[in-house]
Amino acid sequence: MSKEIEWSELGFGYMPTDFNVRCHFKDGAWGNIEKYDTEYINLNMAATCLHYGQEAFEGLKAFRGKDGKIRVFRLEENAKRLQHSCDGIKMAKLPLEKFKEAVFQAIKLNERFVPPYGSGASLYIRPLLIGTSAQVGVKPSKEYLFVVFVTPVGPYFKAGFKPTPMVILRGYDRAAPLGTGKYKVGGNYAASLAAGERAHELGYSAVLFLDAKEKKYIDECGPANFFAIKNNTYITPKSESILPSITNDSLMKLAEAMGLNVERRPIAEDELATFDEAGACGTAAVISPIERIDDVDENKSYIFSKDGKPGPICEALYNKLRAIQYGDEPDIFNWNSIVE
Repeated sequence: MSKEIEWSELGFGYMPTDFNVRCHFKDGAWGNIEKYDTEYINLNMAATCLHYGQEAFEGLKAFRGKDGKIRVFRLEENAKRLQHSCDGIKMAKLPLEKFKEAVFQAIKLNERFVPPYGSGASLYIRPLLIGTSAQVGVKPSKEYLFVVFVTPVGPYFKAGFKPTPMVILRGYDRAAPLGTGKYKVGGNYAASLAAGERAHELGYSAVLFLDAKEKKYIDECGPANFFAIKNNTYITPKSESILPSITNDSLMKLAEAMGLNVERRPIAEDELATFDEAGACGTAAVISPIERIDDVDENKSYIFSKDGKPGPICEALYNKLRAIQYGDEPDIFNWNSIVE
């Protein structure tokens, strides 16, 4: 099948692969990791994941290098973030080693779906943890299922690494100020769907959410973190309602290594007018440069690209991060895990 895939034509979507792996939590303990060849889960209709949102997930990628090796980017940080989400919605925490073992198994079982070097595609890895106890009272599940499946993907945004317009829509909130915004749980994404669809109807690639409390500060870019460049400084919002992006953390470290200053702090919307470059970043998109941000309610527009090209620092960061992921440059931060 892999020979039939047009790797360079892949978008960001789901493609069935050969196997997935699963692990059950029951009677207070995690079991063994098992291989499955079905895409379907046998689930009780009263499972807590279906009724009370006990569901958390991760997203990470594997890359085939010029040397043929498969590298998984920042696996341990994804494992830790899943544990953080488990703390937030009272789920049984998966041990870090169990997470790593499951991810490696899923990749090895589906190795023929890892896109070749130079195709621009990668293997997206989706770890999923759900509450499975049958109950109708609002309380944490006693049983859980952990699943890892993989699928080959291309760019998240159709335009790829090109500036796209984004929009501020004040009539929507992504997450409550003291809610679950800092956890990677499905409810946050469900809450963003209406705003995202409205943005697409208006011709924008994504929504730039403002904080839910004051509608004054920058929050997130739809499914990604926001960052900006100003006076040789990488600036990204600081808020308890923003998901801690592993890609954003990587870019901050790369920016420092490249001689930029780094600031993580509240960013008022008015400051957008002072930025030289802006982008959205995340595992799926890596970096999506922002062409402009329109505040349709206030009839304002903040422009970052007039020629349709990414800014020089956005481009340098993007190229540097991708080079490390594919093994083209030294992994100076020891971010990659090699699949042996």
